[in-house]
Amino acid sequence: MDQSLPRLTSRLLTSYQHVGGINNIEVVNVPSKRAVGAICETLLQLLFPGFYDEQPVLSTDLREITTRRVRDLTARLSDEICKSLRTRLPGGCPVELAHGIVAAFLEELPAIRQVLRTDVEAAYEGDPAAHSLEEIIVAYPSLETVAIQRLAHVLYQKDLPLIPRMMSEWAHSRTGIDIHPGAQLGSHFFIDHGTGVVIGETSVIGTHVKLYQGVSLGAKSFQKDENGRLVKGGKRHPDIGDNVTIYANAVILGGDTLIGSGSTIGGNVFLTQSVPPDSLVLAEQTQPKILSKKSLADRRADTDLDALWTFDI
Repeated sequence: MDQSLPRLTSRLLTSYQHVGGINNIEVVNVPSKRAVGAICETLLQLLFPGFYDEQPVLSTDLREITTRRVRDLTARLSDEICKSLRTRLPGGCPVELAHGIVAAFLEELPAIRQVLRTDVEAAYEGDPAAHSLEEIIVAYPSLETVAIQRLAHVLYQKDLPLIPRMMSEWAHSRTGIDIHPGAQLGSHFFIDHGTGVVIGETSVIGTHVKLYQGVSLGAKSFQKDENGRLVKGGKRHPDIGDNVTIYANAVILGGDTLIGSGSTIGGNVFLTQSVPPDSLVLAEQTQPKILSKKSLADRRADTDLDALWTFDI
């Protein structure tokens, strides 16, 4: 193996020369995925003190711990924001600009904590399996994803490149819930179970909304320019009114699609049109048939086993 290492190294170097577009050599350094992940961990500690710590956090130590975390976060986030801004600013990143973004971002943390409290309450009230608020904070993946998305949304609104999406994808990789940082989420937002939920960039979600696993709020179609390339931006994803419940695996598409307040969308519904307030939308399907295993066994005696499942039952 050692003898083959020089050959393998040379092949990789040749690939770096000939396969472009996925190299980042001798150009602006982009934000570190590992650093952004660590920043997300620190942010969760600040939002939920004592819940993301291995050791108890005592009230007598809270000021010192919080001061240390804020100072450390400011330094690390400023560095990554500078890397992010350099991808857009040819003259480099003014440090004072990065510090200003961080300061404005940290100012939003108390308000984000207030709205996250409503998310915790919505989960507790909306899930009969939830036995305590503590259980929701430490064990519900939707709360962690929504917390990171609300943080990333603040930076997204400041038109900061890369980092907001990196934050939301960090949460996505941990929970299986994909919420773009551009999505606007109202208070009292709860995703039950959550696996496979996708919420697109231009989605707007009202208050007291509850989603189940597998729900997709996506785009119906993509506009292309005269060269056949996708046109970026524009309203592509649906709006969800207040007090809406969307059950498992429902798909709602389109930037002009509005789900009226007070509506319930049943499981497996596929929607590309608006729904008026206080609607109940159900997927049309035939009722399941319940058959006797004994009857099937009797038929099996006279039927090829592979053909059994082709019967019109």
